[in-house]
Amino acid sequence: MSRETQEIIAFVLYLVAVLCVGVIFFLKSRKSIGGEKEYFLGGRKLNGWVAALSAGASDMSAWVLMGLPGSIYLYGMGQVWISIGLFIGTILAWIFVAPRLRRFSIESNDSITIPQYLTNRFKTNNRVLLVVCAIIFLVAYCIYAASSIVACGDLFNTVFGFDKTWAMVGATAIILIYTFLGGFNAVCWTDFIQGMLMLVALMAVPIIACFAMGAADFAPAAEVVTSENYYNFLSSGKFDWQSIADILSGLGWGLGYFGMPHILVRYMSIRSEKEMKKSRVIGIFWTGLILLMASVVALVAHEYLGSSLAEGSQSLVFIHMVRNLMPAFIGGLLLSAILAASMSTADSQLLTSASAFSADVYKPILRKNASNKEMLLVGRIVVAVISVIALVIAMAPGTGGIMDLVSNAWGAFGAAFGPVILLSLYWKRFSYAGALAGIIAGFAVDVIWLICLSSTGIYEIIPGFIAGLFVAIVVTLITKKPSAEVEQLFDNACVKRED
Repeated sequence: MSRETQEIIAFVLYLVAVLCVGVIFFLKSRKSIGGEKEYFLGGRKLNGWVAALSAGASDMSAWVLMGLPGSIYLYGMGQVWISIGLFIGTILAWIFVAPRLRRFSIESNDSITIPQYLTNRFKTNNRVLLVVCAIIFLVAYCIYAASSIVACGDLFNTVFGFDKTWAMVGATAIILIYTFLGGFNAVCWTDFIQGMLMLVALMAVPIIACFAMGAADFAPAAEVVTSENYYNFLSSGKFDWQSIADILSGLGWGLGYFGMPHILVRYMSIRSEKEMKKSRVIGIFWTGLILLMASVVALVAHEYLGSSLAEGSQSLVFIHMVRNLMPAFIGGLLLSAILAASMSTADSQLLTSASAFSADVYKPILRKNASNKEMLLVGRIVVAVISVIALVIAMAPGTGGIMDLVSNAWGAFGAAFGPVILLSLYWKRFSYAGALAGIIAGFAVDVIWLICLSSTGIYEIIPGFIAGLFVAIVVTLITKKPSAEVEQLFDNACVKRED
């Protein structure tokens, strides 16, 4: 049996397992009366392990197996600041955002989406914020989901020689089917499986590579060319603007955790304060280990593969390592980790986008008397529409690479929602007008910086986040103080209680 055949068998087994999860939760949902809350938030019943790994896996898309290792492999240790920023960000989010957001969302009329929470938090009937959020969700999530689809296309094209276009179509269909069937629970449980697979793959590859390099007859695939500053955390080798920009931009990635809707809803879905504490430890440990091993894979690959991968193909470093080191079937399972990373992010984004439209726009604005059955149908239609749009973006000529697409979407969400989420959880005086202004300002500055000032080397999330925070505070201070009812909601949500 050829290597390609064994790898295909491994991939098929993985995909069948994923689809089975979707079918199981579809059958369960038919017996459930939980409606949209069950479909979009799992009825707030997630245990600590599933919530933690689902939050991590929905965050760590294919860039952690392709984009990040590829950047470090090619350019050196100056690229690890992204990992450092993300690790700091995930620690801060689990400690300062997750427990409060869960309590605040319950107190805010049991909100099931981020836009719904931000509206209910201020006890207003004004729907402008819901529409603004839905627009941002649609734009950013289509770009984000497109990055996952591109990664799947690269994977199947490199490993099996499949036409990239048809590979992307097939991957989109698989993601769509199990998200359509099972909703939030299916997404979270498949994320849990995929998170474990990603961790095993990233830990196994560098360990086996080190044993292989220890053999007396080992020779790298190509000459190892190491630049002068390859192992220097300062990308230019000195403390100049390039190094400062890389450090600030890398650390800036951590700001995204405060405003990433598909991660924030995981915090809201945890079933109790006790499970929250468990999730925090598991989530921080898993994310730290994933980021560490992604960096280790790149450094080991630099010695194992030499300089065989030039600029433009560096994102394939993990694929080449697996295929060189592993037996065909085992290699196929480990390469499924890339598919897992892509799917675990794309499914979360599709579901969050669907909930933003159906629960936050369709029902409150277009069809106030919509039934649970109608809401679920609308949600599933939106999932299909967004999937198609993301696929079109992924297949469009000139579409950026995986890392570019992810960074654009990550920046937009972090800048738009990060400051507002933090202020809503910690500032009693914060107002609805301030929240709306902060979201618009953060998103607008992020986009303008990306288009006009990206040449500065500073990641757009940083100026966007600062602008959103500043505008939200100023507008709040110059507008009317929140009502006593809103202030009481804040006080109630600040009280810790066992569920």
